[in-house]
Amino acid sequence: MSEPRWTPSVERVRSSAMHAFEGHVRTHLAADVAGYDALHEWSVRERDAFWDAYARWSGVPFDSPWRRVTSGADMASTRWFEGASLNVARALLDGGSLPGAGHEAIVAIDEAGTREAVTWPELARDVAEVQRALRSEGVGVGDRVAAIASNRIEAVVVYLACAATGAVFTSCSPDFGADAALARFEQVRPSLLFATPAYRYGGRRFDVRASAARIAAGLPGLRRLVWLPVANELDGSVTAGADAGVTWSAWRRERAVDDGADAPAFASLPFDHPLAVLYSSGTTGVPKAITHRAGGVLLTHHKEHRLHCDVRPGDRVLYVTTLGWMMWNWLVSALVQGATLVLYEGSPAVPDALAAWRLVEGERVTLFGTGARYLHGLAAAGVEPGAAADLSALRTVASTGSPLAPSGFAFVYERVKADVHLASISGGTDIVGCFALGVPTLPVFDGQLQRPGLGVDLAVFDERGRPLPAGVQGELVCRAALPSMPLGFWGDERGERYRAAYFERFPGVWHHGDLIERTAEGGVIVHGRSDATLNPAGVRIGTAEVYRPLEDVPEVVEACAVGKRREDGEEVWLLLVLRDGSTLDAELEARIRQTIRRAASPRHVPARVLQVPALPHTRSGKPMELAVRRLVNGDDVPNRAVMANPEACDAVLEAIAQAR
Repeated sequence: MSEPRWTPSVERVRSSAMHAFEGHVRTHLAADVAGYDALHEWSVRERDAFWDAYARWSGVPFDSPWRRVTSGADMASTRWFEGASLNVARALLDGGSLPGAGHEAIVAIDEAGTREAVTWPELARDVAEVQRALRSEGVGVGDRVAAIASNRIEAVVVYLACAATGAVFTSCSPDFGADAALARFEQVRPSLLFATPAYRYGGRRFDVRASAARIAAGLPGLRRLVWLPVANELDGSVTAGADAGVTWSAWRRERAVDDGADAPAFASLPFDHPLAVLYSSGTTGVPKAITHRAGGVLLTHHKEHRLHCDVRPGDRVLYVTTLGWMMWNWLVSALVQGATLVLYEGSPAVPDALAAWRLVEGERVTLFGTGARYLHGLAAAGVEPGAAADLSALRTVASTGSPLAPSGFAFVYERVKADVHLASISGGTDIVGCFALGVPTLPVFDGQLQRPGLGVDLAVFDERGRPLPAGVQGELVCRAALPSMPLGFWGDERGERYRAAYFERFPGVWHHGDLIERTAEGGVIVHGRSDATLNPAGVRIGTAEVYRPLEDVPEVVEACAVGKRREDGEEVWLLLVLRDGSTLDAELEARIRQTIRRAASPRHVPARVLQVPALPHTRSGKPMELAVRRLVNGDDVPNRAVMANPEACDAVLEAIAQAR
């Protein structure tokens, strides 16, 4: 076994919620669960007992009890907590009454430094007012409400008002083009659209009024377009010239009839009531409209925050995200813990690479979450956040979006903070949560997610559906239902598309599409998407195996390895984004090949190496390997509008043409 990068202190273990829950299970359920691995084994062996115990221990407010935890003929049709009713908004707003909860419920800061905040009572009053306005518009249980919005307080208020009412919330970030947003929203036909008229990113202001108006015009049955306020600008001034819509302040003033209530009216809803619709990336077709159940989202996020991230009342949680990524929904759920949300709008690297860390210092952030790509970029740039900012309040750093390489772990522990819990997490929009993530009572090893989550029966399968031992790569599967698995896809009444997406490859078992392996230490290594797996000479290779050696090549900023079809099989092509001033000459290419050969194997060495100015990414920052593979093989790339930088496709095509 390798040496751990970090080991929690005895004091930290004993003060953690994970330790407390383990003791609860031992005492009240008479289960032998000494240590996390024993607790996890019990949680999947006695699945219903685990979720029943956690629901009771968590303190999540239920309006009515459940008759049984699960029912249904198979995983795809599993229903949860039959007979139970609750309201997600009430649970989240109740976080402010927990002992230790801070004064502020939400703080919102943009890259220009503008800071806004609301207290818990103010948040409840705002949600109540917006709920009244929704109701006056005729929005009721099951109606859909859409937002193409910046990561500001108003977006959270709309989300909570929808949850309080029983309406279904769905969102995109304002950098989505009209076509990409319409491909999502037109599937659910929202009654109202809340839109940000302008946003700032990377030091620039982007006016998106025309795009938002086009989205509104393209949604059949839309009753109203409401323009959300923009920081540093007078409410309404940015909507001058807009063809339709009403400003946020005018809409609230006109529609929210004052009834004197300081809190929303919370609809009592079934555990499986739809809360939100999230969307797949849409790179291979129309984005899937993934419908998530209210209780499943609430209970899963509660478990992940309380146990796996050790979020406590009074903590301050910042995740760099947008409303186009499931991590926004995950972040908002931290309210139930009595934690303050720190919302950030803009680039975490403006005005410089230390901007986000100064925010962590200034807001006394206890959990900072970001994408692996951001941490890798800081590591390559030689930034030292721990020396430049006071990070004494920071207990947890979370990383997701793509695999965090060992160099990312070294960066956090050597240049951010030595005594921090680094939780590399992996899950997806599909389950609006995690399959594997951090465990604050266990050591952290370079390159590894610490463990599968409690209740997650994760396994590694080979091509024929047989379980694989530690150290062997295979398909990530989940062998038992989870409460955060979708109700289904919106409009897929018979569930055929839902079953085809996750349950056809291995009948009766959730197949996620990630290539992973279990380690001797008990952790999980993610090797990338299995549908982007390389297959030179018939040997399956995860793309992460090619990327990891490149950590030792300082000229490389980003890489994408894809399979190029040949008559006799497949060869590996490696596309590289290099540092400013670097060029892929013969010396650098030879060094790259030697590095990969030495650190991996001759099979990993690419047949072709190309320099490109940029690679396409999703709007949440994930590299789009499948799109690059299509470009390399001369195939069409559909739905470029879903990309954060569709122009990168043309840059890749030009580099391929020049290399021929």
